[in-house]
Formats: sequence, C-alpha cells, structure tokens
Amino acid sequence: MTEYPPAAASLPAAPTKTPGTTGQIVAWSLWDWGGAAFNSVMTTFIFTALYLTGDAFGGADKATATLAFAMSISGFAIALLAPVAGQRTDHSGRRKLWLGINTAIVAMLTAACFFVRPHESYLLFGCMLIAAGHVFFEIAGVNYNAMLLQISTKKTIGKISGFGWAAGYLGGIVALLIVYFALIKPEVGIFGITSADGMTYRVVALFSALWILVFSIPVMFAIPESKPDPDMPKVGFFQSYKELYWTIRLLWKADRHTVYFLISSAIFRDGLAAIFTFGAVLAVGSFGFKTGDVLIFAIAGNVVAAIGALSAGFFDDKFGPKAVIVTSLVGLLVSGGALLFLDGKNAFWVFGLILCLFVGPAQSSARTFMGRLAPEGQEGELFGLYATTGRAVSFLAPQLFGLCIVIFGAQRWGIIGILAVLLLGLLLLLPVKAPPHGVNA
Repeated sequence: MTEYPPAAASLPAAPTKTPGTTGQIVAWSLWDWGGAAFNSVMTTFIFTALYLTGDAFGGADKATATLAFAMSISGFAIALLAPVAGQRTDHSGRRKLWLGINTAIVAMLTAACFFVRPHESYLLFGCMLIAAGHVFFEIAGVNYNAMLLQISTKKTIGKISGFGWAAGYLGGIVALLIVYFALIKPEVGIFGITSADGMTYRVVALFSALWILVFSIPVMFAIPESKPDPDMPKVGFFQSYKELYWTIRLLWKADRHTVYFLISSAIFRDGLAAIFTFGAVLAVGSFGFKTGDVLIFAIAGNVVAAIGALSAGFFDDKFGPKAVIVTSLVGLLVSGGALLFLDGKNAFWVFGLILCLFVGPAQSSARTFMGRLAPEGQEGELFGLYATTGRAVSFLAPQLFGLCIVIFGAQRWGIIGILAVLLLGLLLLLPVKAPPHGVNA
C-alpha cells in the first residue's frame, strides 16, 4: 500500500547525464515533424480555417464560436487526464508505448474527419473530432516532452527543444505544400479528386492521418523505453490522484517557484494555443484572405516560426528560458494589438509574421523551463502537471475569444480575448524565479 505523504523531504536532484546521439535527437524531432499535420494542416491553416468554419457550416461567426467552445471542453479533459498519464508512465516504464498508442488515436480521429460532410448538421461532429484529437495529442505530448530529458542535458536542453519545435514548423511547410499542390490548387487534384461534396478537404484529413503515423515511427525505434520504478507500487487510476496531490504538496514545500511557473505558463500557453487555433480563421473571416493567401502565409509563417524556435534554443541556453519567454510575450502583445486596429491583407502579413516569429521561442522555452526543473524519474509526472496546468485553463482563451465575438458581434473582436490571456500570463511570470542555465547549470 502506498504511504502518504512520501518519505522524501524534497524532490530529488537530477544526476549528471550524457546527451543523446544525433540519430536519437533527429528521430525524436520527427515526431514533431509528423505532428505538424494535425497542428498546421488540420487545426490551424486548412481543415478548420478553410472548411470547418466556412459558409457550408453555418457561417464563420457561428462555426468559429462552436469550435471555440468545443476546444474549451477538450481542455477540461486534458486537465483531468494528463498528470495521471505522465505519472503512471514514469512508474511503469511504458512511456514510449503510451506515446505510440495516443499518437495512433490522434491519427484515427484525424482520419475520421473524412466523414465530416459540408453541411451545418456536421459542424458539431467535426468540432468534436478536432477537440478529441487535441486531448490525445496533448497526452501523447506529455510522454514526448518527457523524452526530451532522456536525450539532453541541462546545458543542451534549449537547443534540442528548439530543434524539435523547428522540425515541427518545417514539417508543417512540407505537408502544406503537398496538400496545396496535390489537392487545393488544381481543379482536379491527385487521383481525380475535386471539391464536390467537400472531398478536397476531407481527403486532406486522410493525408494528415498518414503523415502523423509515418513520422511517429522513428522515435519508437531510436529512443529506449523509460525504466520502471521498482520502488513505486502499482496504484489504481483513482488512487493516482491521491499520489498526485502529494506530489503537488511536495512541490509547494520544496520549490514554490515551480508551482508559480506552472500557473503562469498555464495562462500564457493557452494564449499561444489560441493563436494557432484561430489565427488562420481570423485571416479568412476578418482580413480578406482567400484559400491561396492562407496557404502562402502558412508556409511563410512556418519558416519564420522555425527561425524563431532555432534562435530560441541559442538564447535559452545563453540567457535562460525566462528572458526568452518574457521577450516573446511582449512581442506577441504588440503585434497582436496592432492587428486589432488595422485592416487588410498587408497588415496581417506584417504583424501576423511577427506573431509567428515570437510564438516559437515562447513555446520552446516554456518546455525547457519545465525540463530544467524536472527531477530524474519524475519527468512524465512533471510534464503531466505542465500539460494539466496548461489545459486546466485552456477553456479560457477559446471562451474569451468566442465570448468577445458574441458580445461585439464580429469575429475580429475575439483578438481581445487572446491578448488578455497573454497579458495575464506575462504578469504572473514576471516574479517567478528563473531556473539555472548555461555552463554552470
């Protein structure tokens, strides 16, 4: 029977480790490359922006608000499941197994979007598939992020994390180019596919599912399975929440700034997620972008975001993750505020690309901030808490985005909700103590 509270007076310090091989780092990053099909193609630029929130589903305002509320429900599910999922894989030594299982579920949910036909009656079905995909993608990400500590040291975690994010953005570029030239641009696409009955976008879902599966394979072979903890007895699912309670209590006693970071990052990462979810939707609905415009912007935006993520790795290891995150959030607030008051494609091109430049560094350094704090043997549990706190309030930005649309009667005003969440996250982050970094970390 598990004894509570744990006997340890404080969280254990991570021992010195050796970095992973180049092959392991590349294989790990390819999972991010494959995940771009869900993040960039399905959620951000193609399926939701050009199809699911279009006129066929009841108009941009109604469809966008429905998607926002569905995403808020997925946030509650992630908050409930993520920390226990990470905790149990830490103890069982099945981190890689559950990464594979949850990634396969994401691919199946993505493929199921093929059955979303262009009619208002399919709107809720499509939104719930995307929302459910986010739940399992985030849980898979708990195990994926924990693997970062298996292939990096405290001195290299920034560069490797940035490399992973950059791989995701570049994977998005390649996937978007394939989708555009094979399906979107031609009147008759590959295999004779046309836009009749929404078939162009429905086949995009099948392509995305295959992309996710193929590029998730290398990490399954290259990274060793995590080791089980022989001293930790097996506990039931509900008992895991009791153990989680004691972990949080121990964190509060040992290092409250870790808890403060989890809270602040929960807020600003929700704002970052909202930028990806609703950015292209805003481009189409409020700034006059057409299909070709969105895809060209998506490619340019991913290039800029990849540059930002790679540069974040260098600055993270040199100056620390907090400095990178604060700078990025300020840049996001300025560029996002400009979009609230400016009109037209040119304005979105300029300030939208600035947004892309700062999103990557904020994401990458938030992950390394947590990685620098995570003790050996508790990576999954800590990243589970990271996912949970990030999603415990993940209803906030979508709800505020949708609420602002309803209150002010126009899609553009949803930007206010996103900016409010980013600002709150920044203010909460400022007093948080930065973790050690650099050569003396």
